[in-house]
Amino acid sequence: MGFNIIVLAKQVPDTRNVGSDAMTPEGTVNRSALPAIFNPEDMNALEQALRLKDKFPGTTVKVLTMGPPRAGQIIREALYRGADGGYLLTDRAFAGADTLATSYALSAAIRHIGNPDIILGGRQAIDGDTAQVGPQVAQKLGLPQVTYVEEIKECAPEYVVVERHIDGGVETVKCPLPAVLTVNGSAAPCRPRNAKLMIKYKRALCPAEKTEDMPYASEYEKKPYLTLTQLNCADVNADLSQCGLAGSPTKVKQVENIVFQAKESRRLTSSDADIEGLIKELVSSHTIG
Repeated sequence: MGFNIIVLAKQVPDTRNVGSDAMTPEGTVNRSALPAIFNPEDMNALEQALRLKDKFPGTTVKVLTMGPPRAGQIIREALYRGADGGYLLTDRAFAGADTLATSYALSAAIRHIGNPDIILGGRQAIDGDTAQVGPQVAQKLGLPQVTYVEEIKECAPEYVVVERHIDGGVETVKCPLPAVLTVNGSAAPCRPRNAKLMIKYKRALCPAEKTEDMPYASEYEKKPYLTLTQLNCADVNADLSQCGLAGSPTKVKQVENIVFQAKESRRLTSSDADIEGLIKELVSSHTIG
């Protein structure tokens, strides 16, 4: 008994290195100006998927990511850890997408691929911190969802039992399948790369990443698994009016890198006078109250 699993993963800018050129004039993130990394909580989601693959023979784990051609690196990172394949959803029409347009494009891709048993993703991406894409994908696909997942405790053809973190404690939820699960960063970290898989997939590329003069071109004919699946707007039958900037009602006005300076801090004791003084200061500055 195996499960068909799709992991939603995103290549995000490293927000620890935000500079003055982090935004474009249109109010979108200038991704080319920032180092790109695998969204951390999506790695936690990938680990949950790989654990199900370890436990249930016949389970397949594939990654779906949306972004420019360089986002193919996300699929390779997943392959290095045990995923079976992946899909790069890339098209200029998807550029500048907010959560609404992103979830629309991802849901269209999932319908094209074929609805899986389980869709896993990180709770949120570090470049937006909205935690909206996973739930929006579930809504667009008409699937039940469980958020803030810490661990998948049990999985059967008809249902999944998960442990989720909520305010004040932990909750165990039984959810019918197919379903969408979003995973916390406090869940188990993803396993490291596997050396044999790195050797096997190190030259895996999406068609958009290939060049005419690249070395080892003959390998792609002999080893079809090195050519990763690439999808565009037309492939998934997406409505252009709901994609990218055209389908994004949210606009970012500005991004700033705020660095806390030591001179701006002060040490307080636990005395009533210090606490009362701090509260008065916060109220007067309208930080609270």
